[in-house]
Amino acid sequence: MADDSYKTIKQVAEGYYTEKRSRFISYAIPVRTVEEVKEQLDKYRKQYYDARHVCWAYMLGPERLTFRANDDGEPSSTAGKPILGQINSNGLTDILVVVIRYFGGIELGTSGLIVAYRTAAAEAIAATGIEERTVDEDITIAFEYPYLNGIMRIVKEENPAIVSQKFEMDCEMTLRIRKGEAERLKARLLKVESAYIPGTEF
Repeated sequence: MADDSYKTIKQVAEGYYTEKRSRFISYAIPVRTVEEVKEQLDKYRKQYYDARHVCWAYMLGPERLTFRANDDGEPSSTAGKPILGQINSNGLTDILVVVIRYFGGIELGTSGLIVAYRTAAAEAIAATGIEERTVDEDITIAFEYPYLNGIMRIVKEENPAIVSQKFEMDCEMTLRIRKGEAERLKARLLKVESAYIPGTEF
């Protein structure tokens, strides 16, 4: 996978696992920010207020550098870590996995817990669709109106998304393109007479 793309999930999905009368209900949830993670956790804690444990792990950002795992009272590393392990083994990001446990009265032991949380997390991830997305960059280019055709020809060939455009005597366009292709697009645009990238001129 290129360094300007990442894998995430399309929609919320649910998984289920039982072991020795303990029930594990799992959810894979698409999230973008830590705030969203907190909102979702509050929602599931309220929904399953009578559950013994609400354990979770999340991974955020295309570089997959922002992550946390929480055992919520289970023995250390028996819940959050196996959940995070499933996120990692699928190479996913912008995802929160929550596993809710209803205790069935029989202790599972640490290895039993690890298997249960790992399996429940895997079930939820398997139930959702995984998609690859690109890491994009926005480029704003300013130029004089007579050079519009030259700029538009490059836009047509490179095919970036047009975020905004303003065509007056002085024109400005903001384009969005995959990060790996951004430098080439910038170089081509800057070859057009009068074109410059605002904020970069000396």
